[in-house]
Amino acid sequence: MRPIVLTAAFLASSILSGAVFARDSLQNIPLKWSPTSTLAEMGAVDVSGALLTTKIHLDTFVDTRQTPSLIGENHEKADVRTVTTSGDVPAFIADHLKESLHGGGLNIVDSAADVNISGEIRQFLVTEANTYGGEISLLLHVKNAAGKELWTGVVTGTSTHWGRSYSAANYYETISDMVLNATYNLLANPGFHAAFGQN
Repeated sequence: MRPIVLTAAFLASSILSGAVFARDSLQNIPLKWSPTSTLAEMGAVDVSGALLTTKIHLDTFVDTRQTPSLIGENHEKADVRTVTTSGDVPAFIADHLKESLHGGGLNIVDSAADVNISGEIRQFLVTEANTYGGEISLLLHVKNAAGKELWTGVVTGTSTHWGRSYSAANYYETISDMVLNATYNLLANPGFHAAFGQN
C-alpha cells in the first residue's frame, strides 16, 4: 500500500505544481477584447456634421514600442513579473478602435474613403501594483483622400481596475477599457473634429 500512497501523493503534488506554474506564467497569451464599460457610460460627445457623414478608413497601425510583445508588468514583488502576448497588438488596437468609432456613430468603411486615419503606438501597458493601471498612447494622423494632412495629435486612454493578482482576465479588461477610453478621448478632441471640416 505504501508505494501506491507515495505515487498518489507525487501525482497530486505534480498537478498542484503545474497549476501554480500555469497561473504564475502569463507569457505569450492571446489578446482578448473584454471591456467592462461602454462609450455611452464615459459621457456625451458631439458626433455631428462632417464627422458623422465622412467616410473614414483606418489604416494599419505601426508599433514603435521597444518591446512589442510586452503588455503588462506586475510590481507586487521584488522580481517584476511580465505579461507578454503572442497576438498582433497593432491589429488589436486598430480593429477595436475602428469598432468603437463605428459604435459611436462614425461612418467607418473598409474600402475607398474620404479620410484615412493612421497611427503609431507609443504606449500600451498595464502596470499592476495595488491595482491594475493601464495606459495607451497613440500618435494619430488624419489625411484626406489626396494624402493631405488634416490633423495630427496624440490621443491617450487610461483604465484602472481592482482584481485578483496577476490575472489574465484583469489584464484583458484593463487593455480593453483603455482602448475604449482612447476612443472616447479622440471623439471629444476639438482638433479631430475640426479636421473633418477641412476635408
